[in-house]
Amino acid sequence: MNKLVLYLSLALSVLALPAFAADKPSAKPAAGSAASATPQETATQGSVTVEGHRIDYKAIAGTLILKNKEGKPTGSMFYVAYLKDGADPAHRPVTFFYNGGPGSSTVWLHMGAFGPRRVVTEDHTHTPAAPYQLVNNDYSLLDATDEVFIDAMGTGFSRILGKDQGGVGTPKDFYGVDADGRSFAQFITEFLSKYGRWNSPKYLFGESYGTTRSAVLANDLETDDDVDLNGVVLLSEILNFNINADFPEINPGVDLPYELMLPTFTATAWYHHKLPNQPAELQPLLQQVEQFAVNDYAKALQAGSTLDPTAKQHMAEQLHNYTGLPVSYLLRANLRVTAPEFEHELLLDSDEVTGRLDSRFSGPVMDPLSQASEYDPQSAAISSAYVAAFNDYVRKDLKFGEGMRYRPEINVFPEWDFKHQQPGAPFALPFTPNVMPDLASAMIYNPDLKVLLNSGYFDLATPFYAAVFTMHHLPMPDKLQSNIQYAFYNSGHMVYAHIPSLKAIHDNTAKFIESTHK
Repeated sequence: MNKLVLYLSLALSVLALPAFAADKPSAKPAAGSAASATPQETATQGSVTVEGHRIDYKAIAGTLILKNKEGKPTGSMFYVAYLKDGADPAHRPVTFFYNGGPGSSTVWLHMGAFGPRRVVTEDHTHTPAAPYQLVNNDYSLLDATDEVFIDAMGTGFSRILGKDQGGVGTPKDFYGVDADGRSFAQFITEFLSKYGRWNSPKYLFGESYGTTRSAVLANDLETDDDVDLNGVVLLSEILNFNINADFPEINPGVDLPYELMLPTFTATAWYHHKLPNQPAELQPLLQQVEQFAVNDYAKALQAGSTLDPTAKQHMAEQLHNYTGLPVSYLLRANLRVTAPEFEHELLLDSDEVTGRLDSRFSGPVMDPLSQASEYDPQSAAISSAYVAAFNDYVRKDLKFGEGMRYRPEINVFPEWDFKHQQPGAPFALPFTPNVMPDLASAMIYNPDLKVLLNSGYFDLATPFYAAVFTMHHLPMPDKLQSNIQYAFYNSGHMVYAHIPSLKAIHDNTAKFIESTHK
């Protein structure tokens, strides 16, 4: 496989599933069908115990119909809402959750993080095959907010409504940075109207590409729909694809991505005991590496071909101390190692590769002679458990989806429009997207808007130090920086896959929500 194609595939999709596979047509949509231009809804009752406190709730699994400017149906968007019994909608917060990809459903946040039921997986090794265990989620966010889990168009039970489904929808209505943001904005305003939640405190919670979506969506809601948000929660943030860790070599002359991913390389090598001088504690080491990355390392990379050979050798030796990679390898890489290369190389002497989404994970190497890792051990280790558990749960407990196929992931990359119209820009900018101005615009438009950034130290997909750099460089008045809070975890991209981190992100997010509304 072409290296760039491989990197893009890994970067833009958690799983490799067939794209746009069609459900079998039916003359009459089955109960709970998401391929119908008529909204669907089933309601059930349930309860969850969160950190010792019982919460009774109403669960609604259903679809909302999205329409174009002419009022014609374009898509049916699936959601699951959990609404606390007896709560006053005027004071009860509501949070909208979504994963990323693009092309991912929200099964991960739903079944692993904050839904009332949680699938049990191994912490950093491969989870055995079925049967899987579904348990009460002690760390559901229902103690702090009502929850709405939304599946992006084409994923889960969400479907584009073409002519055969009584609509006029096409992929271009949804598959793009701007189109995706507009579709989620329409869903949210429709939900607020349907369930009488316009006066509720409102929050967005996006993971991975979901943070890209959150920036676009927050600005659309604030400036186009007059929806003031109370807060935006970012998990494993990527707002600027120009500093991504997966394929920085396609932008030669821009060395910033190598600097920003270095602390995550160090954390990973520390975890796997690959550092030549292994310290006992991670935090002091990361602070040291962060300073090295933006000073000595940045100057060496900036020198390019003018870097003295002796200085280059010295820099390779320093990088060896911080990454565990051989000096000879670092010299051959010209001091610039991508995340997929690091994942492949660090544990190669034991015929293993590290995880991308969570570098605590490792798995057998697929091709020892490859330049980069060809799969993600964490995704391989836990995905089946999430997908199986939700397919069972949604039908048995939520009473939705009988006869339908649930799509955890789809490959939208061939049709995804990465051009993005930044606020105030005269035209859409081509690949790669940078939505930092969108979040900044939303925070300027609503100076009370608060942001919580959550990052895992072992995330090689969206490195934590790149996220911090992004927040510090939002194009907005410096005084608004005080509206941003930070939280870091001893976990990876899906920080909730590590139970102590799940408890921590629950507590941090609940506190954030409680502190940002009256």
